[in-house]
Amino acid sequence: MLFKEIHLKSIKSGEITLAFRKWHKASVKIGSLVHTSVGLIKISDIQVVNEIDITDQDAIMAGYHDTLQLLKSFGPNNRGNIYKITVSYHSADPRIKLREQTELSEDQFNELKNKVDKLDRFSKQGNWTNKILLAIKDNPNLHAIGIAKLTGFEKEWLKLNIRKLKNLGLTISQPVGYEISPLGNEYLNRLGL
Repeated sequence: MLFKEIHLKSIKSGEITLAFRKWHKASVKIGSLVHTSVGLIKISDIQVVNEIDITDQDAIMAGYHDTLQLLKSFGPNNRGNIYKITVSYHSADPRIKLREQTELSEDQFNELKNKVDKLDRFSKQGNWTNKILLAIKDNPNLHAIGIAKLTGFEKEWLKLNIRKLKNLGLTISQPVGYEISPLGNEYLNRLGL
């Protein structure tokens, strides 16, 4: 579930407590935590609602001026049910602390290596992790399409899998492109790459 940056800041401050989405089926579950640029956002409730049941107060609590502005945000061709989602700021993103590590014990390194090896082992692309990590290291802030051209992987597949590396603390998403985290550098150094 994606949020606009302007809304994320207001969710973190508590000004925004609702989100509305038009989906064929809900793409989040009650109790789930969504990783965002401001930290983890908690999904506390999800309800299917009708347009006529959305009040101006609901729209304001979702970061819009009124119901009409909220409904226009769905766009003209959006089909599906309208979901009213109760959201709140949960905590800082735990990946930030993880990615800032610059030292790994032997056990920590082996545990991380096993997780990375598992990504390779269960991928139809074969061993891709080191290739992607090195492409990011050698080309900081290069966008996904550029990394895709360098590595030969399809852009959407690449973006999804770079997110897996980010979840392990190895990469950092930038406004444009990616970079290797301090942990990612330490990991590659330990591999001798």
